[in-house]
Amino acid sequence: MMNVQNVSGLRSSEQRKSAIAPGYMSGFGNSFETEALEGALPLGRNSPQKLNYGLYAEQLSGSPFTAPQATNQRSWLYRIRPTVKHSGRYVKIDKGLMRTAPAAREESDLPLGQLRWDPTPFPGHDVTFVTGLHTITTAGDSDTQVGMAAHVLLVTSSMENEYFFNADGEYLIVAQENSLRFRTEFGIIEIEPGEICIIPRGVIFKVELIDGPARAYICENYGGAFTLPDRGPIGANCLANPRDFLTPVAAFEDKEEPSLLYVKWGGELYRTEIDQSPLDVVAWHGNYAPYKYDLRHFSPVGAILFDHPDPSIFTVLTAPSETPGTANVDFVIFPERWSVAENTFRPPWYHRNLMSEFMGLVYGVYDAKPEGFVPGGMSLHNQMLPHGPDASAFDHASNVELKPVKLTGTMAFMFETRFPQRVTKYAAELPTLQKDYIDCWRDLKKHFNPDQREPS
Repeated sequence: MMNVQNVSGLRSSEQRKSAIAPGYMSGFGNSFETEALEGALPLGRNSPQKLNYGLYAEQLSGSPFTAPQATNQRSWLYRIRPTVKHSGRYVKIDKGLMRTAPAAREESDLPLGQLRWDPTPFPGHDVTFVTGLHTITTAGDSDTQVGMAAHVLLVTSSMENEYFFNADGEYLIVAQENSLRFRTEFGIIEIEPGEICIIPRGVIFKVELIDGPARAYICENYGGAFTLPDRGPIGANCLANPRDFLTPVAAFEDKEEPSLLYVKWGGELYRTEIDQSPLDVVAWHGNYAPYKYDLRHFSPVGAILFDHPDPSIFTVLTAPSETPGTANVDFVIFPERWSVAENTFRPPWYHRNLMSEFMGLVYGVYDAKPEGFVPGGMSLHNQMLPHGPDASAFDHASNVELKPVKLTGTMAFMFETRFPQRVTKYAAELPTLQKDYIDCWRDLKKHFNPDQREPS
């Protein structure tokens, strides 16, 4: 028997249907409440002696109980069975191509340098979210809850009676080719290229295909949860606005079939056999839940007179560290935008950086690398390694007529961390690794002439 329900439980939802996508609630970091059956959510208390419908109350905490109010994260779940009934004897299994920091440190003998890969092809066999997660870099140490990993996800088959949760960190998933559906304890999220999904640490989910094999990039954040960056002098508006983040309404599976639950814990992969679906949450309330965001809603802020701004102006989400202004991970995008600065070299300038930059291209053309960096591809510019526009981009930007230009149909991003990113053996041996990437700067010429000045 299978009974799947998905009903918005927001008591004010009727007044908001026209503004919010069906099946979602609007706002970043809000305390939400939602029920898939009327009366499943207790009022005025969290854990009454008896719940309606014979449900169990259970709290999921994403932070220590004593965390400050601004960072305290927890949700109360009202479910058919407590999750102790969704656990059996855990067995350690082969983790495939998943890696967790600091395990990748000694894996690869790849020499230090700037790196770039073509798109990772789909395998010729079925892979689900669990078997299709391929780690490219790791940074920091997951056991001490600092750092991150960058993965490429290839999915050619939906998870059926299979479920997964990650105890090592939260996932930020960037859809790149085709769409994905995440059935979670909290409800259902669907993302397409141009959208992202965040699955918090410990949340159980499964992943289904919607329109064919899907490729995505994933940032696994070992540290504190992603949040919106402080805007500082920008003020209250622009960048990513809180109202554009969407959290799913309650949906549950009442499904009595043998199933498998996979758990990533301490860098290892475990599996346990269970007798039913663990996605059995009929109602929930709190501020610890998965959510999605459409990157095309990002409102860029940039230079409107001269100079190229720092890329930090394009930060969508940040996972702060204990050092103010120094992120454990920043998620930065380069979307459609106008380029209008006068007497300015408009592409990103040449630079070396304390932060390590893992970059991907969802679609379109990236202005600093118009050739060689293609959708589905990725690059890595590690701590203090120089990088910047290739020779053709430099020549074009140095000589083009400066008039307002709109960069259209483009979406690139960076996972940026304060830690060096170690390349896995898998990534180092990928045939898509561009052995000649360094040559994109080969034709940069010496233009120095002490007897010639450009006119002021």
